[in-house]
Amino acid sequence: MENSTDIQAYMDELGRAARRSSRALNRASTGDKNAALEAMAASLEADQEALLAANREDLAAGREAGLDEALLDRLELTPDRIAAMAEGLRQVAGLPDPVGAVRDLARRPSGIEVGKMRVPLGVVGIIYESRPNVTADAAALCLKSGNAAILRGGSEAARSNAAIADHIRAGLAAAGLPEEAVQVVATTDRAAVERLVAMPEYVDVIVPRGGKGLIEMVSRKASVPVIKHLHGVCHVYLDDRADRRRALDIAVNAKTQRYGTCNTMETLLVAEGVAGDLLPELGQRLGEIGVELRGCERTRALLPHAHAATDEDWDTEYLGPVLAIRVVDDLDAAMDHIDEHGSRHTDAIVTEDYSRARRFVAGVDSSSVMVNASTRFADGFEYGLGAEIGISTDKFHVRGPVGLEGLTSEKFVVYGDGQVRT
Repeated sequence: MENSTDIQAYMDELGRAARRSSRALNRASTGDKNAALEAMAASLEADQEALLAANREDLAAGREAGLDEALLDRLELTPDRIAAMAEGLRQVAGLPDPVGAVRDLARRPSGIEVGKMRVPLGVVGIIYESRPNVTADAAALCLKSGNAAILRGGSEAARSNAAIADHIRAGLAAAGLPEEAVQVVATTDRAAVERLVAMPEYVDVIVPRGGKGLIEMVSRKASVPVIKHLHGVCHVYLDDRADRRRALDIAVNAKTQRYGTCNTMETLLVAEGVAGDLLPELGQRLGEIGVELRGCERTRALLPHAHAATDEDWDTEYLGPVLAIRVVDDLDAAMDHIDEHGSRHTDAIVTEDYSRARRFVAGVDSSSVMVNASTRFADGFEYGLGAEIGISTDKFHVRGPVGLEGLTSEKFVVYGDGQVRT
């Protein structure tokens, strides 16, 4: 594809095929979809060496291009990771199918019965970076929720994604479903992304999975609805009525259980009344793990080794072993800070005061608000969704971890027995 005209024609053809396939998927049974997922898993396992060979080419190209070790690690496929992909497909097959479920069916005075039926969104475009396992995950979630998918992975994983796509098509064909129900964009030209996010005649929603730069670009250029979160500046507030051991354990876990995730704590807020008791031990524990601390003046009076926090620190998603700490007067000051600097992703309070917990839950406007638990639990699997396609900090059409139900909508259904309106 040498020019933008070729790319537009190619993307339009993918879009038309996806739209056709979405109509077929809308009529597919749960058994058909599960059979396709099982066949995909078996195909991946049967041809493991071809996947590893394609991935080795991507890794070699990545090293030549100077990708850092963290990116190379996300890019790498191993026998265990391929087995995990196959298991993920089977797990999605085992999840309840949301499509066709009817709720709130009620008889009206006219005699008609009115309810809401869960239905697929239609065609979902997913744009992601680095990790080739996302290709299988995204395909599984879209298929089980009855959606056709157009997947555009990062250029660094192009060979791996193409190899995985072969097995996805094989699984679809084995179950008698259209192979175009899941399509992986074959070009790495960024013009394909710009076209994908701007063809509402074919695509119903876009889900970007990647860094802030990618998501900002997609949001700026899209004329299709986008399910997204830009960044995760997550907070934990240690109230002056918190249990000391819980407070320390939750704060350490929220920061250090894994650094590079959107639900990792980036700012710790501590009530002035307990700062003197909690911060010295907390600072010691985090220091032993290797976390750099950046604090306000009141924090540094208790933790002299902490660096002075700047205004920028309160708005930063570090995605690494760095933590901003602020001592606040009380619960209201903590909520004010979160309102001003938070990203509406995940925020938590540690307290034994039920009334304060309720005030925090009601007053903090985030997609997940927690009481006495680590922010690291903000995850589709941990919430019982089985799997997730991402996190949404938007308020429409879905918020928080986006699982199968988040990839569906509802329509009204009406049952009558001959009623006419007078």
